[in-house]
Amino acid sequence: MSLIQIKDIKKVYKIGDISLNALNNVTLSIDNGEFVSIMGPSGSGKSTFMNIIGCLDKPTEGKYILDGVDVTDLKPDDLAAIRNRKIGFIFQGFNLIPRTSAYENIELPMIYKGVPAKERKEKIFEVLKAVGLENRAFHTPNQLSGGQQQRVAIARAIVNDAPVIMADEPTGNLDTKTSYEIMELFTKLNQESKKTIILVTHEPDIAEYSKRIIRFKDGNLVSDEVKNG
Repeated sequence: MSLIQIKDIKKVYKIGDISLNALNNVTLSIDNGEFVSIMGPSGSGKSTFMNIIGCLDKPTEGKYILDGVDVTDLKPDDLAAIRNRKIGFIFQGFNLIPRTSAYENIELPMIYKGVPAKERKEKIFEVLKAVGLENRAFHTPNQLSGGQQQRVAIARAIVNDAPVIMADEPTGNLDTKTSYEIMELFTKLNQESKKTIILVTHEPDIAEYSKRIIRFKDGNLVSDEVKNG
């Protein structure tokens, strides 16, 4: 069974008397362990699509099954619980809490999940080592470079062992060299830790790190390319 199954998803936004079709009958599946890039111009529907598969929004029509669970009509609290267990989010702006150490930023989703303190400490240093920041555990975001902040965000996304990592323009605020370093880290997580990675990007060189590229335009899925090798 696919990790993500989307069937005839439609999303309509109502603005007064006007209906805006953000997604039009999208059907696709993503298997466990895939590395997928989502591309498309502004207004193409890619962000709406990511919000739906990230359980941040609901479709107007259609069905969404995540890891065997039909999440289409779940209540907000149930969706939040699913997000915390199944999905790790990474954003362009890092979304770290200021004046709070890397350690504490990574710890937060574990506290929400109810993980005991001793287990939290062991896991936090494990993921800090995985992203190459074991010596920066008690630095605050303003003491870290942009690339280091994004590594903290990645560590936070993987600390609860969520099977899916969703990254929205994760290199958008980074220079080219640092962007490639972050993408090498995603590749390592995909290949060695078998994480399913779904990445939104408008940069073709960043999308090239993935094995599959899905393109949206005007709310429609217009291409779905699986790369060889």
